[in-house]
Amino acid sequence: MHYDKTLIPAPHVALPGRDNPMSISGLHSISGHAMVAPFPQGLERAVFGMGCYWGAERLFWELEGVYSTAVGYAGGITPNPNYHEVCSGGTGHAEVVLVVFDPKKIAYRELLRHFWEQHDPTQGMRQGHDFGTQYRSCIYTYSDQQQTLAEKTKQRFQQALATQAMESITTEIAPAPNFYYAEESHQQYLHKNPQGYCGLAGTGACLLR
Repeated sequence: MHYDKTLIPAPHVALPGRDNPMSISGLHSISGHAMVAPFPQGLERAVFGMGCYWGAERLFWELEGVYSTAVGYAGGITPNPNYHEVCSGGTGHAEVVLVVFDPKKIAYRELLRHFWEQHDPTQGMRQGHDFGTQYRSCIYTYSDQQQTLAEKTKQRFQQALATQAMESITTEIAPAPNFYYAEESHQQYLHKNPQGYCGLAGTGACLLR
């Protein structure tokens, strides 16, 4: 079946997926920390979609206070999808990064600042040359506090974009759905493949304080 990559498919036509989750090592290839729960007490989770997840993951693993990162799929219909299925447009998922962080070392707002400033959140179902629902901008939240702060910073960043006469933000902000881990070869991809593709690019706008 051919899917329109600009639209999230209806549940009755989405790919069926599978019951079993992706088999991965569960260890971050740089830090050696766990990529899967349980995580050490006091750590929190965040999920961001910024287009291709390779560059987005590197952005976050380089930040002081981030314990672990992992790439995966969220916000769609198909359970436990694989990369090929997500790329087909038949799952409705976005490529996302799971960020596990220590709020005593880095605030959630600081993660949001990097999110807003390091990609273009106005492009709808694409990011740069990458086209389709999997590349949409999204923030999936794990608490009311995260949801509120995500919404507030969206408003502030929209004000910053307005000074550059840019379009309105299209970022989806919603409580976190299921996060499905991507294949092991995609985890920390730009560490394993230093010359690999990275389409991450910001607008030049800065999040207003």
